[in-house]
Amino acid sequence: MIIRYLGARVWILVAALVAAAILVPLANLALPANHPLHVPSYLVPLIGKYVCYAMLALALDLVWGHLGILSLGHGAFFALGGYAMGMYLMRQIGARGVYGNPELPDFMVFLNWQELPWYWYGFDQFWFAALMVMVVPGLLGFVFGYFAFRSRVTGVYLSIITQAMTYALLLAFFRNDMGFGGNNGLTDFKDILGFPIQADTTRAALFAASCIALALAVLCVGAIIRSKLGDLMIAVRDAESRTRFIGWRPEYVKLFAFTLSAVMAGIAGALYVPQVGIINPGEFAPVNSIEIVVWAAVGGRGTLLGPVIGALLVNYGKSVFTGLAPEYWLFVLGGLFVVVTIFLPRGIVGTIDHGWDALKARRRAKNREKGESEGTGNDPNLAASPAE
Repeated sequence: MIIRYLGARVWILVAALVAAAILVPLANLALPANHPLHVPSYLVPLIGKYVCYAMLALALDLVWGHLGILSLGHGAFFALGGYAMGMYLMRQIGARGVYGNPELPDFMVFLNWQELPWYWYGFDQFWFAALMVMVVPGLLGFVFGYFAFRSRVTGVYLSIITQAMTYALLLAFFRNDMGFGGNNGLTDFKDILGFPIQADTTRAALFAASCIALALAVLCVGAIIRSKLGDLMIAVRDAESRTRFIGWRPEYVKLFAFTLSAVMAGIAGALYVPQVGIINPGEFAPVNSIEIVVWAAVGGRGTLLGPVIGALLVNYGKSVFTGLAPEYWLFVLGGLFVVVTIFLPRGIVGTIDHGWDALKARRRAKNREKGESEGTGNDPNLAASPAE
């Protein structure tokens, strides 16, 4: 029953992610380096980064594909989750830092901070950091969404203020007196949960955790969009005024989805940071949030599978093109978005779905015509000529 409820596509994607969470670490740790199926150690965190991006794209698609809210600020939620995890990792360094201070991170010692800021308290505990990974982005998403949706801000105006939000955070986190490392951000991490962060086993575990987190996110989003709430989200997207007139409160539906999307983005950011080894204000850059939109658009928004595929393909292409022609990568990205918008407005998965639906409709029409023609030939009353 639950398999039929969520659909085969969801379970295929979840099965693929669970298989990747098992097989990639095994191929990296268990197989010798000369084995043809061996996965090099440098590829494990790279693919893990792509998986985190896929989760971020899925988070955006929850509000864009199913509610029509084009957020250009989801990079902010991703970065806040990353900073929450980065603060935990910095607290784990302790006296092993350059300056040997057991409590203050190196950048605070360098800037002559005398004591740890109050908002760093508790981040020496993993459970607290994991809680903040969800609470901080979720709270920002809730507060922002409450005032925006209550004021009925929609369309391009909502997109602009989400972009303004992430740009304001970018400027704030660049300041040294904010206590987040300024321009350099947080880096030089040593371990996580007592395990060396650079060890192959730790990287493999982080990759597996990223795959499992994305699989759970797919199940969560799949359950929502196939429920009555999902139908209500589509109604709000397509006819918000009519939905309001029949008694629903669209702002509450938007607020729930936007807050959940922010939490998902924060979790993706938290898994991203230990795999790349750094978090800095550059993650708040407006261009990063625009890239997330490109991922969802290329894959096909509103298709569940599309944003995941789009994030993986675009970021793989980015890795390839930045190596071959780094100075032209942004032109390639912009050109890709233009091509998809003009020739594949539904994205890759959306175009395939549309073509498949059209093919099935054509087959049904042919079968119907064939059945009618056969029925006419067998019925003497219908076969008789008007003259008779």
